Amino acid sequence: MAKKLTIDGKEITARDDATIIQAAHEAGIVIPHYCYHPKLSVAGNCRMCLIELEGRPKLEISCNTPVADDMVVYTNSPKVVEGRRGVLEFLLINHPLDCPICDQAGECGLQDYYMSYGLYQSRFQEEKVHGRKVVDFGPDVVFDSERCILCTRCVRFCDEVTHTNELGIFERGDTAQIATFPGKQLDNPYAGNTVDICPVGALTSKDFRFKIRVWFLQETPSVCPGCARGCNTSVHHHDGRVYRLKPRRNDEVNDTWMCDAGRFGYKSLHENRLLQAAMRNDEGELASAPMQEALASAADLLRDRDPAAIAVLAAPQGTNEDCYLLARLTAEVLPGCQVVVTAGEPGDEDDFLLRADKNPNTRGAQDMGLPAPASPDALADMAAAIEAGNIEVLVAVDVDLKAAFGAETFARLAENLGGLIVQGSTAHPGCEAAQVLLPSAAYVERHGTFTNFQGRIQRINAAFAPPGASQPAWRIYRRLANLLGADWNYPNHEAVWADIADTVPGYGVDYAAIGDQGYHASSES
Repeated sequence: MAKKLTIDGKEITARDDATIIQAAHEAGIVIPHYCYHPKLSVAGNCRMCLIELEGRPKLEISCNTPVADDMVVYTNSPKVVEGRRGVLEFLLINHPLDCPICDQAGECGLQDYYMSYGLYQSRFQEEKVHGRKVVDFGPDVVFDSERCILCTRCVRFCDEVTHTNELGIFERGDTAQIATFPGKQLDNPYAGNTVDICPVGALTSKDFRFKIRVWFLQETPSVCPGCARGCNTSVHHHDGRVYRLKPRRNDEVNDTWMCDAGRFGYKSLHENRLLQAAMRNDEGELASAPMQEALASAADLLRDRDPAAIAVLAAPQGTNEDCYLLARLTAEVLPGCQVVVTAGEPGDEDDFLLRADKNPNTRGAQDMGLPAPASPDALADMAAAIEAGNIEVLVAVDVDLKAAFGAETFARLAENLGGLIVQGSTAHPGCEAAQVLLPSAAYVERHGTFTNFQGRIQRINAAFAPPGASQPAWRIYRRLANLLGADWNYPNHEAVWADIADTVPGYGVDYAAIGDQGYHASSES
């Protein structure tokens, strides 16, 4: 049964099992806190979330006080403000003046709350307690004990979420500190989340450390393309460059977490990128060319050729919009061509977030009309058909050709092919053998949707414009179809989505309605 209570004069209805801080948050009322986290157990040790309850003489902590009917709560009364000021003064007694060099500066809870409740003049005259600084906790995490306020979020995360138990609190009193247990490192597949949930600058990431001040960063909601889970993320970027990925809360997908493999996957955005179209010149060399000329060359390789002699090999890396137009291109413009989807080698999987399928849109690609991922036998059959001369032109989309066929086999196939068209955002091995290269935008440079393995449609958003000549893959397919005689008119990604919504079962939702939390494809009757 729901509970009715009043918070700061506002009458609200709260879940029966909610605490005051949860009820306030769900009602849009902010209560300062450090140790409380919605996905961890209640520790109640920072005391920052103090509130005043009518009829009770002492202040209470809102993170561990359940709601009750007719409860009257004050979150900013003079008594509460004075209590929080005292808590903050206590937390800052031994805190170092590291703000000018601290990565957390600009997004630090101590800084934020000091501006609201700080004393502005320290009464502490004694020597601060000094602790260990720049402590190597693991492959990516650095610890500074002087900055730590012992909120224990990191300890609880390792105990309750990953169950790896690397961290604990050692010693007592003003010498108490977080440390790894003897013989252990903080190196579980989700260790980076401890940096995310640290409310101060005690835990920092080696990868992000001293790279850029956070106030220069812009934030764009997106989805991790590292596996079929599709963890919701925020892309932190500046001046056309991604500096970090952080998880974004979605209780239906990833709660508030993400794996380290996905977290550091952003580095590939700035490595081995295909930024310019290219085609073979008269000397047989692969040379840069205007995009329109490269598309025309690709169309020439496909035009007036028996579609049965054309094959498409694609990885399910593209968005639903990409896959939909690729499926239309192969079915309507090049009917009869062979289409094979390769999922690549499976990776690590666990019972938490990691999926063995390292493609973001395997489910969506099939929904859009592309075939299910093929077996190794299908790739062997395709290789045999190329060697026999039955397949003359191969279109490779987001595929590592040497990994798909084997390096030696692909070297033979490249000699047999009459044309190899490679399209993708990364210069995968094998692309050097192409007759035509068509660069496509990466997921942070364009809008669109992925469908995760659960059938949840999720939006990605352009953080900045595609670099060089790269452009969204759906636009490449549209332009190629137009050159081959199709009358396609898709001015933007939303027009492609509108077509999908009209024709693909379960996808009949307005693009804007998908929102930042996604939409389940099977939820449509």
